[in-house]
Amino acid sequence: MRLRDEQVNRLAERVLEALTAAGLITLKAERGKALDGIRQAIAADVKGEEDLEREAERLLEQTLRAMGGRTEIDRHKMLKMIKDRLAKEKGIVL
Repeated sequence: MRLRDEQVNRLAERVLEALTAAGLITLKAERGKALDGIRQAIAADVKGEEDLEREAERLLEQTLRAMGGRTEIDRHKMLKMIKDRLAKEKGIVL
């Protein structure tokens, strides 16, 4: 899932507001630094998911070639299965 910078900024704002309102964090530095950290965490998570998606697509193509390119296979379902397995192996929460 590709997020625009504006979406990442809004999400970071909401996360910071929710954590602060719930009393789970107390800011010891300026708000901007906390937002930057949250933005970086979100961006890293999105990048990790995009990398996982590319790897799953590559493995799907290899698998289909090895099977002789059968067309009766639901590509979307198989891609999801591969992606879920890779995520579990790598400890990535989707």
